[in-house]
Amino acid sequence: MTIQNNITKLFGIRYPIIQAGMVWVSGWKLASAVSEAGCLGLIGAGSMKPELLREHIDKCRSATNKPFGVNIPLLREDAADLIETVIESDVKIVFTSAGHPGKFIDKLKAKGIIVVHVVPSLKYALKAQSAECDAVVGEGIEAGGHNGIDEITTFSLIPQLKNSINIPIIAAGGISNGRSIAAAMALGADGVQIGTRFAATIESSAHINYKKKLVESENEDSILILRKIAPVRVIRNPVALELKELEESGADKILLLNKLGHKRERLGIFEGDIENGLLEAGQSLNSIKEILPARTVIDNLLKETEYAIKNLKDICNE
Repeated sequence: MTIQNNITKLFGIRYPIIQAGMVWVSGWKLASAVSEAGCLGLIGAGSMKPELLREHIDKCRSATNKPFGVNIPLLREDAADLIETVIESDVKIVFTSAGHPGKFIDKLKAKGIIVVHVVPSLKYALKAQSAECDAVVGEGIEAGGHNGIDEITTFSLIPQLKNSINIPIIAAGGISNGRSIAAAMALGADGVQIGTRFAATIESSAHINYKKKLVESENEDSILILRKIAPVRVIRNPVALELKELEESGADKILLLNKLGHKRERLGIFEGDIENGLLEAGQSLNSIKEILPARTVIDNLLKETEYAIKNLKDICNE
């Protein structure tokens, strides 16, 4: 299957599939494998210091001559340093999230860098467009990890964006198979961003315990917690349930933060403590049956998407 549209042309890729830039998951091995397979791989800088990010960029460039990018959460205190690192390393695609891209857009654009911003609602999409971002990722509340406080679903968000903005739209949140890719495009997306499915790949830098937990879990195990601080979607485990119960019992932000502690995501995702760490994952767990190479995941996604589109045409012609 070949799909050429605004997103493939923007990034210079073969298929409109982007691997999300996930903390503790998407290092150079995963990003380069995804890019080599004709999609866009992203290095997740949210868990990296500038010097480590530079190392991953260099290794990714050595592993593939295909386009790849870097995701930078703008809420990080060293976001400006990470921006400087991608500029100095001549990275040409940057995805930003958790903040306003306008602060860095001129500096990035001056270097010919494509800038894409992750948005949870139409309000933020309009801001990204006015800041002259090249595209947006419309991320619904189904997505793993941090989410928007308005809790808008992907199914509702993408048509809103399509009706109101004129830059390319990438759908994210709960997308992990060909049917969901075809559905996202039917809703108005030019491409999709996939996280959880790529977390359960051989090239993912996550701990094997976390990967196995993704395979073992069902959609119902993906729960939303920490709404009073910033909504986070994780797999149900003892610490997640304790945080959820605390919040529902009326605990304030201070008590929740004290219970949360530091680096819970690292503990669960990177160090493999599936009882005491936070295990970020979206509502697409039922589609993950085994840990596979990234290229195999992509091959499967393409076949499933082609079948879903053909099946839809057949239904419409009945």
